[in-house]
Amino acid sequence: MKMQGAGKQMKVKKGWVGVKVGLGNANDDQIQEYSAFQTFSIPISHLYNPLFQRLLDKASEIYGYQSSGPLMLPCSVEDFLHLRWRIENVNY
Repeated sequence: MKMQGAGKQMKVKKGWVGVKVGLGNANDDQIQEYSAFQTFSIPISHLYNPLFQRLLDKASEIYGYQSSGPLMLPCSVEDFLHLRWRIENVNY
């Protein structure tokens, strides 16, 4: 799977999903301050984690469900990295 955004392409391994993380503003189909977002690849298994699902719920409220690129996540990069660490290092 290849993703495009901000003039760059990113390959995502099978079983992984690309996400854009940041606190920009959404305006219909166009994301303002697109350069304020950082791109990450995460295992699909993260999407089933209850902590991550709360972030996905927030993303659907802000950005909606339709997307022509990577999944947009409305949080700071620092918060995302902490969430990813918790998912990878704490058993539920």
